Parts: sequence; structure tokens; C-alpha cells
Amino acid sequence: MSWKRVFLKLSGEALAGDKHTGFDEDTVREVARQVKESVDAGVQVGIVIGGGNFWRGRTSQSMDRTKADQIGMLATIMNCIYVSEIFRSEGMKTDIFTPFVCGSMTRLFSKDEANASFEAGKVVFFAGGTGHPYFSTDTGIALRAIEMEADCILLAKAIDGVYDSDPKINPQAKKYDTISIQEVIDKQLAVVDLTASIMCMEHRMPMAVFSLNEPDGIANAMQGRIKGTIVTA
Repeated sequence: MSWKRVFLKLSGEALAGDKHTGFDEDTVREVARQVKESVDAGVQVGIVIGGGNFWRGRTSQSMDRTKADQIGMLATIMNCIYVSEIFRSEGMKTDIFTPFVCGSMTRLFSKDEANASFEAGKVVFFAGGTGHPYFSTDTGIALRAIEMEADCILLAKAIDGVYDSDPKINPQAKKYDTISIQEVIDKQLAVVDLTASIMCMEHRMPMAVFSLNEPDGIANAMQGRIKGTIVTA
């Protein structure tokens, strides 16, 4: 199995490493090293990053949900700017697109412009989510992957695949090698949020779940060597 264009989802917490907040440069450079292997091999790579290393939603129930989500969108932009610069220092070319204007820091999203960046061999970052509140970065990556006609969404997680129950709680939890997105929805396995799951099902966008902590996990996944779980559409 090999991909021409893949979208990689990274959590903000993953960028923080053991610090659990902000950035850990060694962690991000290791991600860059693995991504570069696939870019050098001709794989087109889109990246969406969460904002959890800076912001985890409303800090109090008195805070307006829309404002809290806007802060989260800005957190994802900070993450993409930082990771983009690390990627550049490792020899890759990058572009960052957002669904709203951010001065000269990013480019306003356009499918044609993003396709041109892919064709130029750049790693393309999609920051700022969908640009609207009440939508997560799960929905953001589903939307952009479908719109940009990606082959697969790669989900680098703290867990090494999809299980029928939480393996931290149930030692007998069963890991799936392959599972359909319909089963994921029916069994409420929460690979991605429900909105993103339904979008992937309707538009037949497959996903792959693997461990971020596995040596060369990202590099292997981008070459189609999935050691976690394939979620079929």
C-alpha cells in the first residue's frame, strides 16, 4: 500500500513532549525527520495540528463557547507556524493556509493554491480549523482531506490503534487490525469526533490510527505500512 497524498493529524500535546505544554523542539524535529523521508520519496503531505498544548477549551462555564473556540483556532495557528519553521530548518518547503486572513503570517485557504503548493513539493499546513466555532480539528482535517482529495487521513495517537474498549481500563481489550467507519460510529469508539466520522463515511475517506511513540511510526504510516488500525470507509 502506498499513498500519493496523505493528511497527518498531530495533537498539540504531542508537540509538547514530556513538558505537556508549549513546544519540545526535539520532539518536533523527530516528527520533521520522519515526514521528510516521505516528502523526499514524493509523497504529498498535508498536516493539521490540534491546539491542546496551549488551550483545552473553556476555562470556566461562564466563558462564551464561541470565544473559547476562537482561542483554540489561534492556538492551532501558533503550532503550525512553529512546526513549519522546524520543517524548513530540516530542509523542507512549507505553506500554511487558514480559513480566515491572518495578516502576512499565513495564506488564505484556496483549493487551487493548496494544490499548487502540493505540486511544488511543499508540506502544506492547514491551520485555524474550519474557521467556525463548534467544530474540532478532527472535523477540520476531515473537511480538508476530502476537499483536497487525499488518499488517507493518518492519526498519530498516544495509543497504537483502535480497540473495542479502553485498554488502560480493560486488559482484555481487543485491538482491530481493520474496522469500518460504520462500526466505529455504531460502537462509539471515538476514533475522531462524530461529525468527522460521518463526513469520512459519506465521502469514503479512509483513516489509519497508529502510535506516535512507535519508532518511525509516522514514516512507516506515510509509506502505507500501518502497524495500527485501518479504518475503512
